[in-house]
Amino acid sequence: MINGLHCVIFSRDVHADREFFAKVMGWPSVDAGNGRLFFATPPAELGLHEAEQNGRHELYLMCDDVAAEIARLDGQGIKCAPVADRGWGLMTAITLPGGGSLGLYQPRHARPYP
Repeated sequence: MINGLHCVIFSRDVHADREFFAKVMGWPSVDAGNGRLFFATPPAELGLHEAEQNGRHELYLMCDDVAAEIARLDGQGIKCAPVADRGWGLMTAITLPGGGSLGLYQPRHARPYP
């Protein structure tokens, strides 16, 4: 039986991004060996969308108030892209300390959790 979902973010500065998830996001972690941290995440959901090709995957964080989350992140020196209204939600991207980006959105769609 499947009992979880494991996501991986590849980074050019893994130490800076680990610090982001530990200190800015406040997510608890465990050391899986050799300093490799695995972080507990909020509840997840999986969406399947039509595409021309297989093999593309995207990862987004979700929040209830994207403007408030952007302000919170900005207060800690983390920058976000301008917000776009996609109809199904408000979308931005977080610039991670390691140089990558991570999607963030405020969903307007139904969620599979009570």
